Amino acid sequence: MSDEERRRPTGAVTSLEDPPVLVQSEVRFQDRHEAGRRLAALLGHLREEQPLVVGIPRGGVPVAAEVASALGAPLDVAVVRKIGAPQNPELAIGALAEGGVHVLSERIVRMLGLSGAGLQTLIARAERELREYTRRYRGDREPVELTGRTVIVVDDGLATGSSALAAVRSLRGRGAKRVVLAVPVAAPQSLAALRAEADEVVCVEAPEDLWAVGYWYEDFRATTDQEVAALLARHASPAPSSEDGPAPAVAAVSARPLTVSVSPALSLDGDLTLPPRPRGIVVFAHGSGSSRRSPRNRAVARALNDGGFATLLFDLLTAGEESDRANVFDIPLLASRLVAASASLDEESEVGSLPLGYFGASTGAAAALSAAAELGSRVGAVVSRGGRPDLARNLGAVRAPTLLIVGGADRQVLLLNRAARQQLRCPSELAVIPGATHLFEEPGALEQVSRLAIAWFEANLAHASSPRGVRGGRP
Repeated sequence: MSDEERRRPTGAVTSLEDPPVLVQSEVRFQDRHEAGRRLAALLGHLREEQPLVVGIPRGGVPVAAEVASALGAPLDVAVVRKIGAPQNPELAIGALAEGGVHVLSERIVRMLGLSGAGLQTLIARAERELREYTRRYRGDREPVELTGRTVIVVDDGLATGSSALAAVRSLRGRGAKRVVLAVPVAAPQSLAALRAEADEVVCVEAPEDLWAVGYWYEDFRATTDQEVAALLARHASPAPSSEDGPAPAVAAVSARPLTVSVSPALSLDGDLTLPPRPRGIVVFAHGSGSSRRSPRNRAVARALNDGGFATLLFDLLTAGEESDRANVFDIPLLASRLVAASASLDEESEVGSLPLGYFGASTGAAAALSAAAELGSRVGAVVSRGGRPDLARNLGAVRAPTLLIVGGADRQVLLLNRAARQQLRCPSELAVIPGATHLFEEPGALEQVSRLAIAWFEANLAHASSPRGVRGGRP
């Protein structure tokens, strides 16, 4: 086997009994979020066990957040601190974890000729860091009770595996019934060592020559403490008391039909989706030739649900109205339907008091901006995906902070968005996704749309006020 072949990653490995499969080209993860989604695809069999997902800070937390989203599971951290070598802190001679867990590589300790006193100094420094980072990530919050639970511990990759080994032993010591180690990429020898400790090992790529974990990511920029805190807050779950018995089932996202009343003689079909404790509700306005079943809008809606926002997708037109193409481009008509949908939500006890946002695609974006102009402060934020804001009525009257997302290859629409933004008097941003076309069908493009939308609604909608009393428009 040539050196080039040895550097190529292997295929998915769900246990070390599965033989690695050599692929013909290097496979890298775009970033930790994409790695987490690929990892989550191998963990679906654990959903029924209602697991707790824990990430090893910092880099393991974005990966773990994607796993938690896919499994509908709460997210916590397994705080671990590496014990770095004296002259090379990046070289791990071991790791510490909560519960007094110490893991040391006797081979590296011997190789470096570390004395007892010198080693204890390194360990003491790591213990201080462990206490500091535990306070930083948890604050006053008690660790989640693990007794009797399945716990999935996630990192962004394994080199020596010392941090993961410390985490597994710590979780086991805290009472976890089953501990599953899940990583996107790892050295095979590290997986072998961890398999003796964890109940199950799940790995996407196990290259024969790992080199470094960061080599297998296109974007391996450092994860910040602020990102960790935001992800933990987004996926927070109250810790059950040990006196309460077994851990309760994880609250799941719920969905139900919702009829949007436009007039006494006209109603429209909608789908209302509610995550636990929603922070706001986003109403979707689909583009021409689409409906509430638009796969692209549904993908973004699922991401928003995972981010803690309720969503409403509904048909802006009846089947009979859609047959007349003039209705598809009747922006005042479509905007009035959004106003009617907003009024319908005011009558729903679960969402009536939540801050309201709009997500519009193509001509639906023009309808969303027109409705926002009419409703004023009732709308807390607007996001447009590949939209036609140039078709909106009275852009200057829009008060809601507005994000315009356009594909870099969608040149004509990009020009229209730039011109329309000049007319907006509200806070606004234009986000261009390089290489994306109008439908954002390129790999990873729609995921970028979802992340931008979540960040925009978190910044502008989650803390917005929610005045009541919307009045419906004309049918």
